[in-house]
Amino acid sequence: MARLSREDRQIALGRLQAGQSQSAIARHFHVSQSTISRLWVRFQATGSVADLPRAGRPRATTAAHDRFIRLRHLRNRFLSASSSVQALPGPHRLSDQTVRNRLHEAGLRARRPHRGAVLTRRHRQNRVQWGNQHLRWTVRNHESYFLLQRHDGRRRVYRRVNERYAPNCVDEAPVHGGGGVMVWGAINTAGRSTLVHVQGRITAQRYVEEILRPHALPLLADQDAIFQQDNARPHTARLTTQFLTDHHVQVLPWPSMSPDMNPIEHLWDELDRRVRRREEAPANHRDLLQALQEEWDTIPQQDIRHLIQSMPRRCRAVVAAQGSHTPS
Repeated sequence: MARLSREDRQIALGRLQAGQSQSAIARHFHVSQSTISRLWVRFQATGSVADLPRAGRPRATTAAHDRFIRLRHLRNRFLSASSSVQALPGPHRLSDQTVRNRLHEAGLRARRPHRGAVLTRRHRQNRVQWGNQHLRWTVRNHESYFLLQRHDGRRRVYRRVNERYAPNCVDEAPVHGGGGVMVWGAINTAGRSTLVHVQGRITAQRYVEEILRPHALPLLADQDAIFQQDNARPHTARLTTQFLTDHHVQVLPWPSMSPDMNPIEHLWDELDRRVRRREEAPANHRDLLQALQEEWDTIPQQDIRHLIQSMPRRCRAVVAAQGSHTPS
């Protein structure tokens, strides 16, 4: 019966009622004569040629299995489906896909996790306090490390829609990298600094003489600006602090482990995307640095201004998240 569509069944039924032989109808539709015979028997018994209700494939899991799978993955979002198959109590013959299907029914799907900094309770408290105290400032600066190659890890997290930044769905890890170049830049609503290539280990002395004096101070001139930087050691060293004080630069206190709250971090992400979209990927460090400098200069100032003006929203977001990770 499955080989005949509903329309073909109606046509075959009409021919049977008109007196045409079952063999002739079977040849016309390229089906067996027994198929036409069963069609006629069904019509005489039920008055219809529609498919009868079917029980379908028996469900492989019990209600207890379903509850076990759901609760196990809600308690640890990074567990794999295969680990749940092995952990299920009692005899069973479940496959990994069956576990995935049960998680899908519960609204949990395997997705790439958001990568965030490790946040302790004190970090969260400081972030909330900072978000309540500060809403806007003018200048931001930071270094960023760009890699020649990136590797997409295969680790996945089972989460529901809108749970990307939930604390138990974020893959917290320290920042690592290799095989790339480090650059420094600063932005404000009116412009940006030169993109500076930072080679080797940056000390407080180098930070002052190679970055702050030639690049940051001109951007801070002739405006009542507040200077923001993270808590890297060269930034908080006594030499750096004294230099900024001597030049009457007001520095904004910054909570630790909070790159998601810094607009320039999202500008680095945009810069990285622009480099990755180039037709010819950088083949070495020199090509990568040149590509970064070219793309840095072409980022519209309106995009930078939009990032800076997003700070009130970011402050509200970190307070609402109780200091946890926030979306960009």
